[in-house]
Amino acid sequence: MEKFVIEGGHKLSGSVRPGGSKNEALPCLAATLLTDEEITLKNVPRINDVMVMLEVMQDLGGRHEWVNENTVKIQNRDVDKTALNRELCRKVRASILFAGSMLGRMGECELPPPGGDVIGRRRLDTHFLALEALGADIEVLSDRFSMTTDKLVGTQIFLDEASVTGTENTIMAAVVAQGTTTIRNAACEPHVQGLCRMLVNMGARIHGIGTNILTIEGSKGLWGCEHTIGPDYLEIGSLAGLAAVTGSEITIEGVVADDLRMIRMTFEKLGVHTEIKNGDLFVPADQPLTVDNDLNNAIPKIDDAPWPAFPTDLMSIAITVATQSQGTVLFFEKMFEGRMFFVDSLIAMGARIVFCDPHRVVVVGPAQLYGSTLESPDVRAGMALLIAALCAQGTSTIYNIHQIDRGYEKIEQKLKALGANIERLPVD
Repeated sequence: MEKFVIEGGHKLSGSVRPGGSKNEALPCLAATLLTDEEITLKNVPRINDVMVMLEVMQDLGGRHEWVNENTVKIQNRDVDKTALNRELCRKVRASILFAGSMLGRMGECELPPPGGDVIGRRRLDTHFLALEALGADIEVLSDRFSMTTDKLVGTQIFLDEASVTGTENTIMAAVVAQGTTTIRNAACEPHVQGLCRMLVNMGARIHGIGTNILTIEGSKGLWGCEHTIGPDYLEIGSLAGLAAVTGSEITIEGVVADDLRMIRMTFEKLGVHTEIKNGDLFVPADQPLTVDNDLNNAIPKIDDAPWPAFPTDLMSIAITVATQSQGTVLFFEKMFEGRMFFVDSLIAMGARIVFCDPHRVVVVGPAQLYGSTLESPDVRAGMALLIAALCAQGTSTIYNIHQIDRGYEKIEQKLKALGANIERLPVD
């Protein structure tokens, strides 16, 4: 077990390159099961969730080799098991992504309940309804989900919610199904698009990438490919929020501007101005953070929704930024009833926040934050508390930091390079 010890109140400066997108890397890893040929994935973040996914595939009979720090070669020719390792699946929510790829490869899958962040109910119904529509028989048992199919057959599917992983599972099964599948109400986040581009490189025929209607013509066989994981727009948003609350001038290198439109618009409401310069995101220093009220001086509302709206994974970051912005903002978290509970830690640090209910908080800023002893409850809240600690007066200690490590690669090294006073230490 390890902890972060942070001395806050220091201005940062410099350039930083975000890691590859965790949310793209995980489904792409699962998709490698759809071929016997070798696949090379580049810009893969070396984070805990990635390592667990590779362990799951290794347990099934697959092999992998890290060619360099962020490039991995995967060969799944010898996969011969259909039951996923229970203990490994408990460590990562993304283990659910093996459902579509294992049905597509083996025609069956024994899937233990997936683990992951405790941020509220995370239903699996969308996954199973779509896979059943493609021809899978699914039995829900007390300790696992048992899935089999004689043949996957393309069909018309309307997802009952725009679930990211539900969409990804459906895509992975559909690319090897017989006939044509149309998926409506599909999620279209950048990481879903990245998975689709990888599958196209493998020989899949997918039309409508980037929209919520996907048409997939099934293929008899897919082949190996080389695919580069895109930059993590959630890490980019986190670093932009960090720059704003610490008054720092930071350049975030190698961004995809189109992925950041709504994030930049939302941060503008909090007084955070950013610029795109030659493919980088530039955050100026010493910005006078002021909430941009709605018409007639109405209190603004920031809420989340499926892409291209503001992503739920950045709500915790935006709330932390709002504690340092002059004005009042209502935050409405629509997707997870447990994501807001981390604000108790911000309140203990000195933030002025009214906790209305599990989905809404009102933030009144700015407030002087003070160092505190904290615990990371999940990936994104952990990063939000780390940002709060870096702008707080005094020293903070954050425990349970393996949660942060699940989504942010070598985060303390990146922050140190910017001038942050942060140490990773063992827990006594």
